[in-house]
Amino acid sequence: MSSLLTLSNVTASYGASQALFGVDLEIGEGEVLALLGRNGMGKSTTVKCICRMLSAQGSLTFAGHDLARLPSHKAARLGLGLVPEGRRCFSTLSVQENLIAAARRGDWTFERVIGMFPRLGERRGQRAGSLSGGEQQMLAIGRALMTNPKLLILDEATEGLAPVIRQEIWAVIRQLKAETGLAILVIDKSIKELRQVCDRATILERGTSVWTGGIDALTDDVTAKYIGV
Repeated sequence: MSSLLTLSNVTASYGASQALFGVDLEIGEGEVLALLGRNGMGKSTTVKCICRMLSAQGSLTFAGHDLARLPSHKAARLGLGLVPEGRRCFSTLSVQENLIAAARRGDWTFERVIGMFPRLGERRGQRAGSLSGGEQQMLAIGRALMTNPKLLILDEATEGLAPVIRQEIWAVIRQLKAETGLAILVIDKSIKELRQVCDRATILERGTSVWTGGIDALTDDVTAKYIGV
């Protein structure tokens, strides 16, 4: 499996406050990787560095390109599709307008997205701000897919959702893995669900990568040490 995204000894700061002290991770083409760790350990900061929303030092390469040299819009055009924490849909635009606003030519079309999320098709003319939280999350995922990414990044995609909606989102992730060959980076707290969909995991602690391995090696002892309360 060839490498799609590689981070090596990545550090980053918010002003004078350093947040990342040495993050290493790698995602191969078509691979699903879980990025784990307790709250405040650097997961979302790592995503900001990948998507070029935060300056970083170290080596960041994606699809053969040096990400550190690129502004965020050019990094996105290489094939980074972000589903951000908090969804961040365009609340005054309709569902359809949200989806086509970020569309790029490729296999993922409006018709294919609403085929995966029929509820979005039913609400295509409805303002995004009037949707339920679960529907907004589906819209955020659909919007990212409409960019036809090589890597889909899901930052807490099931956070705060009702259990039935969380299961719908996990079913979509499993479907994407089974049917598309899309590489996916998943940040989530649901270890049980992550075990079912991920190939490998990387764990962060205090802004440093402290564990990487196959999902089968993510034992209860490992999760208790690095993720448990």
